[in-house]
Amino acid sequence: MKMDRKSFWLILGALSAAIAVSTGAFGAHFLDGVVSDSTYVTFTKAVRYQMYHSFALILVSLLSSQSNEKVVNISGWCFVVGILTFSGSLYLIVFTGLEWIGGIAPIGGFAFVFGWLFLAYSGVQKKS
Repeated sequence: MKMDRKSFWLILGALSAAIAVSTGAFGAHFLDGVVSDSTYVTFTKAVRYQMYHSFALILVSLLSSQSNEKVVNISGWCFVVGILTFSGSLYLIVFTGLEWIGGIAPIGGFAFVFGWLFLAYSGVQKKS
């Protein structure tokens, strides 16, 4: 059975959200008070942005059949890249202490911005 794009984005968004909730719970129970306040803030920022963009992936799923599918899919991939590079680099900083990895985070931030811009652009395009 072949999975359609709508199901793909929905499953990916829901799994990412589940990971964000699990990771956030882990941090709340095991990191608070163990790591510095600034490190904990970094961790919660990673979780928060992962959750926001997990919802964005679910939105991509809902819009994939109503808008220009190609542009909506590009938006989804931008959100995936953003989650992996922005949240991922912040998680790595927290768990490894390697601050230089933070240089990757802006790539994820740009990916998030482009994801939202592509999503907006899909709203003005005719369905193909």
